[in-house]
Amino acid sequence: MPECTVVVITYNDAPRLPRAVRSVLGQTLHDLEVIICDDASTDETPTVAAELARSDPRVRYLRRRVNSGGCGAPRNDGIDAAASPYIMFLDSDDNLPRHAVKSMLHEIERTGADFVSGQIARVYEATGRQARYYPSLFARRRVVEDIADEPDLFLDSFSTNKLYDVGFLRREALRFPEDIHYEDHVFATELYVTARRFAVVPWVIYHWRRAQENTSISLSITDMDNVRHRIAAAQRSDKVLRDHGREDLLPERQRRFLRQDLRVYLNPLPSRDLMWAKEFASIVRPYLATIPHEVIDRLEPIAGVCCHLILDERIDDLRVAARSLTGAGAPPRTALREDGRTYWGTTLSPGMDITRLRMAELPFSATRLRHEITEITASGGRVTMIVHTYDPFGVLPTEWTAYFRNGRSRVPIQPKPSGDGYVSEITFIPSAKGDPRIGFTRLSDGHTTSDRLLVDPLMKPLDIGGYLVAPAGASAVLRVTAPVTRPSLLRRARRAVLRRVSTPKTKLAVYKALIKVVPPRKDLALFESDCGKGYTGSPRAIYEELRRQGLPIGVIWSVAKGRKNFPDDAGRVRRMSWRHIWTMARAGIWVDSHGFPLDYPKPPGTRYLQTWHGQGIKSIGFDAPDLRADFPAPREQWRRAVARWDALISPSAEFSRLFVPSNGYTGPIFRYGTPRCDALVRGDAVPFVREKLEIPPGKRVLLYAPTYRDTAKNSGKSVRVDLEMMAEALADEWVMILRTHPVERYKVPQHVRHFVRPAGSYPEINDLILASDALLTDYSSVMCDYTLTGRPMLFFIDDWDEYRLGERGVYHDLPAIAPGPCLTTTQDLIDCLHALPSVHASFADKYAAFRNLWCHEERGNAAARIVEDFFAVPLEAPVTDKTVVWGAP
Repeated sequence: MPECTVVVITYNDAPRLPRAVRSVLGQTLHDLEVIICDDASTDETPTVAAELARSDPRVRYLRRRVNSGGCGAPRNDGIDAAASPYIMFLDSDDNLPRHAVKSMLHEIERTGADFVSGQIARVYEATGRQARYYPSLFARRRVVEDIADEPDLFLDSFSTNKLYDVGFLRREALRFPEDIHYEDHVFATELYVTARRFAVVPWVIYHWRRAQENTSISLSITDMDNVRHRIAAAQRSDKVLRDHGREDLLPERQRRFLRQDLRVYLNPLPSRDLMWAKEFASIVRPYLATIPHEVIDRLEPIAGVCCHLILDERIDDLRVAARSLTGAGAPPRTALREDGRTYWGTTLSPGMDITRLRMAELPFSATRLRHEITEITASGGRVTMIVHTYDPFGVLPTEWTAYFRNGRSRVPIQPKPSGDGYVSEITFIPSAKGDPRIGFTRLSDGHTTSDRLLVDPLMKPLDIGGYLVAPAGASAVLRVTAPVTRPSLLRRARRAVLRRVSTPKTKLAVYKALIKVVPPRKDLALFESDCGKGYTGSPRAIYEELRRQGLPIGVIWSVAKGRKNFPDDAGRVRRMSWRHIWTMARAGIWVDSHGFPLDYPKPPGTRYLQTWHGQGIKSIGFDAPDLRADFPAPREQWRRAVARWDALISPSAEFSRLFVPSNGYTGPIFRYGTPRCDALVRGDAVPFVREKLEIPPGKRVLLYAPTYRDTAKNSGKSVRVDLEMMAEALADEWVMILRTHPVERYKVPQHVRHFVRPAGSYPEINDLILASDALLTDYSSVMCDYTLTGRPMLFFIDDWDEYRLGERGVYHDLPAIAPGPCLTTTQDLIDCLHALPSVHASFADKYAAFRNLWCHEERGNAAARIVEDFFAVPLEAPVTDKTVVWGAP
């Protein structure tokens, strides 16, 4: 008896059937059987299947005499024929990852579950891109005792991403319906309510391949029979729950229909004509009417609006609302505000309530206007449009200017009042790819808001000199596609030569040759902050002090690609360009906060001041995750990089105790405090920060500055508090400035933008510190700098054990020394903010001790003393085993 049966169902799919079968035969579990269940194919499938069966004794071929018209019957044939204790299903146009069967078999035997469910990955064959289906459902490896414990798993109604106990299926007489499509929805519902327990695994076990040609039942969504079958599957699923006495699960199963099944048709509805939309609504309406309104009202607001518009037979409005579901997420044409609530359209109906989107409460730069192109023509190489602009929330002030932007081209326009909005006539020459936008600038403060343009989804593309102007996406935004041009032979040859001579290896070799023959200029300094990403930190403070004192030292800043906000009076050079290589070799002084390119030795005679970028409890240097592993090459590379330093700025004795040995540094140390903190000691608040971030007068400001997680960089996972929950509880009194770490990528959801101001790209964190009333952080070094303000601090450390033991590692027990409460739930955080004065007062002693530990040397004159000792007087102290300390008490 084989350990597992994999049933491969097929119909007229001869070209792809071998790929599916071979993905099973190539599994790391060899003791299995493949049953090909052919639903009476009329192409070459019988020949292909027979050959596969002849080539491997593990393959059996079953063929139905009459086509069943669906997937249920061939799958049932496979259940009946299975000779092993476990079974999986595979469609012939898909495939299994190599370890899928073995890993699932191990899990079902380990857990004693009736079935195991794993992650599906869509594979887009045109590009090879993969996208996981509802990854949050499969985030944790676990056993579920009852679907009521995790009703969101109704979203996983696939039959192909599961391994089943055959005895369980036969004992419970579980069969696929054979007379409808979407039979797996009904099967999965019965599966969930009859299983004693089931397991969930987080790894991908099924590749759902999406070919360019549309041959799948699930993709035939323009066919009204497809809609009818999906409705029938939903109705039968509800009946299954009733028949098993699980009416308690009906709201969750119906919510699954609204969240997934209905959206399959609503998302592309703007591209359908009016007759299609009316027929669709007439088919859906009877079943939708059986779903309680409280279930509908749990949906995302615009989806709920669409449901109510279907029920009310407002099909024209439905087509307008559906354009807000995807893509641009356009606002409504009109909205009503009543008693603090916002309603879609012109009716004060509970079903039209969109308050949760908070569109009416957004700051001006994030506010939403709706721009609809009512007419578009092309003539003489130009595009002319009539655009109707709707201001549903009344955010446009009395004085504004407007513009149209296509790529970098930005031209003023003159929208004219017209009934419920403004009308603009715009003529432009397509010159850049992208989505054109219309923007409005508020004259009182210069803040600007802009939005994309909606166009008729059925518009025929316009070809203007090779540029294609056409609708894009389900919501049909206007998009300009640039022509594909092939560079000339000479230009291609030039690029090839540049690529060949501009490799990192070549640049390093040239640099090493330069420093042997080019003497460094003692009056030239190369400055860099955060690897060229900003004009900030201690290098900025030292630079400004140099300028204030008027020392005859030329400064060139190393700037990463695309970075701005650097001073006009300083030279700039793009990091790792040839000019940068030359400047590194020529500069007699190096100043930075992180580390110049690691493999580049310091030129003889050049002096290197390392300012470093923070201090705190996190492990650093050879104790940090990227260097503490037993790999000699990275450790030796960092050891050579540290040996280049001629002086190190140490903010405190504690920093020296931790940082110096963990980085193997043995040279001179300046302990005058931190140049970047001078502004915090002096309280040099920058005017207009609150205005720039659009913080209303009277609101208190919470600066939220979490650090990144080493195992999840660029993931946004450092933002761990529930922003929506905080907004609901605090938005009347507080505004949050969210300062994510530079290596993070996080987009603030629109529905909390009324409360959260994203500031990850704000150039100077000191401005944010001084503009805030309190700090929320986790393990970030900003906690040390913030103590200089004396203002309250709170610490959200729900992953403390994971962070200190398995993630970064720490030098201090934060809960023991923290100058504010250490919290693990958002509700506790909210409670502390409501009682912040008393909470802050209760930590007075710890606050003072924390400040003394990390900031005892801060006097507000660190930059001046360092300029005096390092720049005005050459540093001649030798690097020895005994560290030389300036400024120690």
